[in-house]
Amino acid sequence: MADQDKRVTDEEALLFHSSGRPGKLEIAPTKPLTTQRDLALAYSPGVAAPCLRIQEEPSTVYDYTAKGNVVAIISNGTAVLGLGNLGALASKPVMEGKAVLFKRFADVDGIDLEVDTQDVEEFINCVRFLGPSFGGINLEDIKAPDCFIIEQRLREIMDIPVFHDDQHGTAIIAAAGLINAMHLTGRRIEDIKMVVNGAGAAAIACVELFKSMGLPHENVILCDTKGVIYQGRTNSMNQWKSAHAVRTEARTLAEALEGADVFIGLSAKGAVTQDMVRSMGPKPMIFALANPDPEITPEEVRAVRSDAIIATGRSDYPNQINNVLGFPYIFRGALDVRASTINDAMKIAAARAIAVLAREDVPDEVDAAYAGRRLRYGPDYIIPVPFDPRLIVTIPAAVAQAAMESGVARKPIIDVAGYRNCLRTRLDPTADSLQLIFEKVKANPRRVVFAEGEEDRSIRAALAYRAAGYGTPILIGREEIIREQLTALGLKPDQDGLEIHNARLSDANHRYTDYLYRRLQRRGTLQRDCQRMVNQDRNVFAALMVAQGDADAMVTGLTRSFATCYKDITTVIDTRNNQRAFGVSVVVTRKRTVFIADTTVNELPTSEELVEIAIQTAAKARQMGHEPRVAFLSFSNFGQYMRGRAEHVRDAVALLDQRRIDFEYDGEMSADVALDHDLMKRLYPFCRLSGPANVLIMPALHAANIGAKLLQKMGGGQLIGPLLIGLDKPAQVVQMGASVSDIVNAAALAAHDSLQW
Repeated sequence: MADQDKRVTDEEALLFHSSGRPGKLEIAPTKPLTTQRDLALAYSPGVAAPCLRIQEEPSTVYDYTAKGNVVAIISNGTAVLGLGNLGALASKPVMEGKAVLFKRFADVDGIDLEVDTQDVEEFINCVRFLGPSFGGINLEDIKAPDCFIIEQRLREIMDIPVFHDDQHGTAIIAAAGLINAMHLTGRRIEDIKMVVNGAGAAAIACVELFKSMGLPHENVILCDTKGVIYQGRTNSMNQWKSAHAVRTEARTLAEALEGADVFIGLSAKGAVTQDMVRSMGPKPMIFALANPDPEITPEEVRAVRSDAIIATGRSDYPNQINNVLGFPYIFRGALDVRASTINDAMKIAAARAIAVLAREDVPDEVDAAYAGRRLRYGPDYIIPVPFDPRLIVTIPAAVAQAAMESGVARKPIIDVAGYRNCLRTRLDPTADSLQLIFEKVKANPRRVVFAEGEEDRSIRAALAYRAAGYGTPILIGREEIIREQLTALGLKPDQDGLEIHNARLSDANHRYTDYLYRRLQRRGTLQRDCQRMVNQDRNVFAALMVAQGDADAMVTGLTRSFATCYKDITTVIDTRNNQRAFGVSVVVTRKRTVFIADTTVNELPTSEELVEIAIQTAAKARQMGHEPRVAFLSFSNFGQYMRGRAEHVRDAVALLDQRRIDFEYDGEMSADVALDHDLMKRLYPFCRLSGPANVLIMPALHAANIGAKLLQKMGGGQLIGPLLIGLDKPAQVVQMGASVSDIVNAAALAAHDSLQW
């Protein structure tokens, strides 16, 4: 675990906030504002039309404005983090940070508002009149008991969701952890004995939510700085504490914890001792959530109770109860159905969705975000981590469904599957263009060979391929090794719907050898050489399975370079008639998708080869949902600064002019002109492209490969591929550092290619 001194320093934090443009936010327009006409439409006189329409029909405000995606983040700064009452102004960095989290994790636009009053009625009156501006209200860092009064009153008088995250966010994530801790220890919520230390906003909210989930009133003891909150106590009481008072002889936290199953701490560092932990029941569940330091550290618990399941509020320990797992996605789901409130049904649905997600296999990119730590459901992983990309789909969908079922949704979702796909596209720009392809594969399942079947990532990708409904995965490797790997991954060694083929022991070995020998016998290859390749080269064996019709497609590349894999594959599989084999890299950003070719095969393509590459790449772009606009790239623009090395690009355009082509193309042109349509039309108004190019045909392999990787890294985009195009049978070669998701995508794309045959 990380030590305290590994946290960010004050100097680092101050520099982060002050460098460049101060703060963490800016407002960016969603419509073009480059011309006078654009401005006239955006403001006067064009803005009058939506104003009048909204006056006639108020619900259309969601159609003509951003209201449906904007949440106000409102605080008076009376309880800022663990720092106390800092006032409204000093709370602004926190509220800006909250807005950043809303955007980063759920594509919700957050506007921070710091209200400079500590008077409850003034605060309520300020917020209540802001309703027309926002789709929801997130209350933040308001002291108890003021926060209870403020939230309750605002929920009563406003018709949009009002949610105090310090209360309910913590409660929802803690509930998710509790669900899984009970699942792992074989308990039911109706039977557990719980102790909650702390009686502030978050603690009260936790108790109320747990009771809504079925925890009996008498089974939870609430404690504060004065001890147990029992029936008849009068010292330091209020109506919220009194609601949870129970009949008990216990008067101290230590007495309350004797025999308890669950401890929830929302109090202070050191509140729990090792002796208290020793006194708890078997397999205790200890959620020490005080920040920045827990009531008792995991190391201290482990020293006396090895059977405990432990969670904290800290990111440097397993099982962090982190509100960011909740509030962005809960608001996402609530906004998308225009919910009038966030009720208990929606909170419980979110908690259950989070709990179930933790039981699923974790994507590689999530492991990479957490220093390569292998995350797998168990005592040290009962809660998903914040950078899990599946959260954006899982939680909003569950919240939206609960809102509809509980009758608070004013815009019910009819197509739930379509909604889930829409959620994927918000943060994963590749999902939209790939979704139709993947759906087609689901409807027509394919048998795909994973050539490097003994590799951990290959095995997990094969299982994910099967789980997605894409078809039957086939692993090439030694059966005993693969089953050992499955066991090491915490999975059953015998998996239904998963085939394992050992090349050396395969019944098809002789048939494959004969086929390969017929292909290679006049190329200086002996039959025993073919036998050795079939026995020992898994890429060759996988390609033979595809060539002989025993599988539909193959994927490889984890352990060998592209050049080696390509040579192995083309030993068995030819290029399709009238086509050229090459690689297409697809770079996807939030603003655009660009197809770049050839990034893998042809080092110095001729003009004729560039034409074929352009035609095939345009077809691939169209297949992936993009109308191709092809630019032949060079350092020269339409003869300007022409040199010999640019002539073959110009000649390619001339050759394409002689073909009957159904897509836009032009060139030669430089990359900046190709990607900036305004520049293109200003300098070269004769250019035939109707918009920025989305297919870039490069003059040479080195330029294509370098350009694709620069766009990926410098532009913050995601790279799909390189996709291998033009072979007679479908095969894909992933990069050696490919994640499980990359491999599954490649397998699905190869499977889709097989449907074209």
